Amino acid sequence: MSTSPRAESRVLIGVDWGGTKIEAAALAPDGSELVRLRTPTPRSDYDACLATVVRLVAEVEAEVGTTGTIGVGLPGSLDPRTGVAKGCSSTWLIGRRPEDDLRTAFGRDIRTMNDADCFAASEAHDGAGAGHRVVFAVILGTGAGAGIAVDGRVHSGPNHSAGEWGHSALPYPHLSEVPGPACYCGRHGCLERWVSGRALARDYREHADIDLVDPAQLTAVDVVQRMRTGERLARMIFDRYLDRLARGLSQVVNALDPDVFVLGGGMSNVDELYAELPDRIASYTFSPCFYTPVVRAAHGDSSGVRGAAWLWR
Repeated sequence: MSTSPRAESRVLIGVDWGGTKIEAAALAPDGSELVRLRTPTPRSDYDACLATVVRLVAEVEAEVGTTGTIGVGLPGSLDPRTGVAKGCSSTWLIGRRPEDDLRTAFGRDIRTMNDADCFAASEAHDGAGAGHRVVFAVILGTGAGAGIAVDGRVHSGPNHSAGEWGHSALPYPHLSEVPGPACYCGRHGCLERWVSGRALARDYREHADIDLVDPAQLTAVDVVQRMRTGERLARMIFDRYLDRLARGLSQVVNALDPDVFVLGGGMSNVDELYAELPDRIASYTFSPCFYTPVVRAAHGDSSGVRGAAWLWR
């Protein structure tokens, strides 16, 4: 790895390379945000994505008037031996070498990490997971992913596979949940296909009167709003969503027993999750006691880009 100035004395730039948006932000060494820019992701165009990352960083550095260290959160992981991208929700990255290609494009050193790991790092460092030894950070958005931080540092594992919770099977499936929806990873019934915001909307659409809703436009936010107005179907669908999410998180308790669950992504803004989810999880854990707090991410949708910036701390 090439020599780079100490992060403590430099602006730290983070990039969140997402499936729908690419965002870049500059942080001061104390964590305060100096500038943040975002633009839609050029979907299915790898080279255009690389160019967008480089352009956003250049614009951020122009805003702050200095160069900085660069950390990039990727929508997937890299093979730790070959550097080849794997398991990417933005499937056009699979088989590519984004870290190497970004270094070439920038002409200087960068660091990369899985975006959910960046989220976990941010929340463990100075967010909702601060002060907890083992943080399990879950992103419930258009997909579902997770990252693990121990003692404030991300745990990725020897295969860079730790936290790939969204591609575990839904536990305790009912007959109607087998084999489950097809996933981009090639399997069926992955948790991502049950507990994302997109999954909630899909489940509602499959049971709603077509005259009452435009299937192409309905979102998870719409389902939650309908539930809050007292609509019975929306409440039933949300209950089923809660039950599936609780089943998935109960297995994390059985295997890892983290000190805190931190929720991010669009579904983390649903207040009902925090009131109802803990008891649901407790009903599925092996242990008869469940005291783990389930909390909302402190930094919201900027947590991933902050965690990317922290890669140089």
